[in-house]
Amino acid sequence: MQHTQTDDGSTGPGEDRAAGADSSRLVGSDRVLAVLRELARHPGGVGLDELTRVIGSPKPTVHRALGALRRAGLADQDANSRYVLGDEFLRMAFAHHEARPDHVRVRPVLEALAHRFGETAHYAVLDGREVVYRAKVDPPTGAVRLTSTIGGRNPAHTTGVGKVLLARQLMSAADVERWTGDFPLEPRTPRTLVMAADLHRELTATRERGYGVDDQENEKGVNCLALPVYLTSPTVPSGAVSISALAYRTPLTSLVDALDEIHALLGPLGDPHS
Repeated sequence: MQHTQTDDGSTGPGEDRAAGADSSRLVGSDRVLAVLRELARHPGGVGLDELTRVIGSPKPTVHRALGALRRAGLADQDANSRYVLGDEFLRMAFAHHEARPDHVRVRPVLEALAHRFGETAHYAVLDGREVVYRAKVDPPTGAVRLTSTIGGRNPAHTTGVGKVLLARQLMSAADVERWTGDFPLEPRTPRTLVMAADLHRELTATRERGYGVDDQENEKGVNCLALPVYLTSPTVPSGAVSISALAYRTPLTSLVDALDEIHALLGPLGDPHS
């Protein structure tokens, strides 16, 4: 016996109603989620016509999805009748965010990087002139003890994670000179950049290429490549993820050559957006 499907995804009368219920319900849920995701892209609100165009569903269908979201407190209308995320959605999101530490969110990425490259992966944040390691994952085999420990610190100017974060704060030579101040930069190895002018050139290069490197500047025989991650803001990095590798086993050039793959493993956490 034939059956029909309505705009909201439910099936009409017929023998196949029960059999098709699961798939039709999924379609309806997908529409609601698509509307919710699109609302998140418009903090200033968005009209029904534009939502309909972007979602690609009939206006009554989108309107019903908005109605479901509004009843749940996940969407609302502002004074101009534009649709926005609801206060309940924001309350849940912020409560979840505050209860979920950043190192928990980033750990799956670190595990994927450590497994792929067979080297140690870190997540670190900037704290003044130093970086603080919030998470660290060693590879399944072949791990070598590094000076980094969770909660430990290293000078920002000697590390890839530090340089990729400093590059977004110290935009000019004058900024770098003010940051270094009257304190000499610590030379951790013979390759460490200790002059403000040299550090400024390196931070400029870091901004241009989008990643930071440590070419045996923090530990002899260890290099790393670092990329910013966006856990708390869509535009300002919360910290940086790095792969720290034994130079003889995984040269810095090998990490740079794998940049696209590293970006893919980072996924949305590595993508700034407005």
